[in-house]
Amino acid sequence: MRNEAIAIMLYAFSQKSLTLIMEQYDARVDDYIENAAAFAKPILRHIREAVHAASPLITETVKWGMPFYEYKGQVCQMAAFKEHCAFGFWKASLLDDPQGLLKVGEAAAGSFGRINTMADLPTDETIKYFVLQVIEKNASGKKVATIKKAPAEKKELVVPDYFEALLDDHPKAKDTFEKFSFSNKKEYLEWIIEAKSDATRQKRLETSIEWLTEGKSRMWKYK
Repeated sequence: MRNEAIAIMLYAFSQKSLTLIMEQYDARVDDYIENAAAFAKPILRHIREAVHAASPLITETVKWGMPFYEYKGQVCQMAAFKEHCAFGFWKASLLDDPQGLLKVGEAAAGSFGRINTMADLPTDETIKYFVLQVIEKNASGKKVATIKKAPAEKKELVVPDYFEALLDDHPKAKDTFEKFSFSNKKEYLEWIIEAKSDATRQKRLETSIEWLTEGKSRMWKYK
């Protein structure tokens, strides 16, 4: 009976461990990597492994069409484009970065610039260093300060990674967006970026793709 009890306990433990592993990994990320360009696959796999190796607390999911890594909030994300990959930390502006590696505010290229080869990736120790910092800040509830809007006269728009990736999946919507004027693009980007929650942002992304596919501007209802 004692051996049977031990066997039951070991089985229960193994099942719990399996459940934890399944929660850490998301099959949609496997699909995302598999569907990426050949040059991007080893880069994405390495980032995924390095982030998980940094802490067993990390779980992964897919938001806005790209892999995200989380612990009590978003930690980092990665994306593959036609000619480069991007890897970014959600709270980059708050992180201790003695070597000046993080490129804050360059959404389209992530936190480390455009990653074209494995040599462009930061070291695993660097990734771990930043991952653990974000985990600590998420656990403490530390938030990124609200960034003030750029002056109206500054003719520069930064398209977030997640929106760029979504546009790549919807060529007709992308074509409309690229042909739009500065002000029309700005209306869509501000509407998306200023969403107060992930759910609201997701809804706005879906609506934006629908309207752009139909050739509509953000304020089409009022014109």
